[in-house]
Amino acid sequence: MAVYTDVSFEELEAVLAGYDVGQPLSFKGIAEGVENSNFYLQTDRGAYFLTLYEKRVSEADLPFFLGLMEHLAARGIACPQPIRRRDGAQSTRINGRPAALVSFLNGLSLRRPEVVHCAAAGDALAKLHAAGAGFAIKRPNALGPDGWAPLVEKTADGADGIEGGLRVLIADGHARVLANWPKDLPQGVIHADLFPDNVLFMGTGVSGLIDFYFACNDALAYDLAVMLNAWCFETDGSYNITKGKALIAAYQARRALSVDEKAALPVLCAGAALRFLLTRLYDRINHDPNALVRPKDPRDFSKRLRFHLNAKSAAEYGL
Repeated sequence: MAVYTDVSFEELEAVLAGYDVGQPLSFKGIAEGVENSNFYLQTDRGAYFLTLYEKRVSEADLPFFLGLMEHLAARGIACPQPIRRRDGAQSTRINGRPAALVSFLNGLSLRRPEVVHCAAAGDALAKLHAAGAGFAIKRPNALGPDGWAPLVEKTADGADGIEGGLRVLIADGHARVLANWPKDLPQGVIHADLFPDNVLFMGTGVSGLIDFYFACNDALAYDLAVMLNAWCFETDGSYNITKGKALIAAYQARRALSVDEKAALPVLCAGAALRFLLTRLYDRINHDPNALVRPKDPRDFSKRLRFHLNAKSAAEYGL
């Protein structure tokens, strides 16, 4: 389970005294997420999700993340809504960690989404981008191109121990992506981590979007590139162009990509693959054996990075 910091029932009761959510009936750690400690809370008034922020989430960024969820929810996006304390605060502290209580969403995440699910997810991303317009707080992408070099350096010595030739692939990919990284693409609020485990479904329809703790301001098409990496590759590393076509078409039905965005799609996809390759590799090399969570395999993204570096145009993604 993704629990790095435990919470006793006595500590929970003390925290809940600051909220108007009723009496706790059930409280347990859950497996979702790899960055934070997450708990499911059932009270006599409803279900909630308690998160203690660990690792990469800075307390200074919480007004952006929590404020964004309130902003999106007010504009029709089904996402967790922060439960404010009695004093109006969006967050609290537990065991020295910043924490937040949010509403619980019904739905299931899919391990192997089908074409229809990819289309629904692409539509949901376009809706999110539209709803994010006008959000006043800004947050740069800490894991964008400017954040890759330190991770390249920190993972270099251990890369080939995970996969032969990985160090060279990362160095080459990093240099090529930076040299061709697009500028002046349409910008806005992006989720930046909209993997299948962060999209909830009821049947074939999206019932909610979760885990906004990498959200930031960046190129909107980069968010689409993250999704193509996350939704359209099969377990053998091959790209499923049928899924790609469905996802892109559904997105473009609400927001058409510009000529520059289409031309940049291969390098944006390569950059997205590099970002997740680097963070997964770093987490694998620096795994805390006491954490009740298994690091995700970075090799999934080495395969995807190779595909993107060989892609010649957006047509290879189904555009």
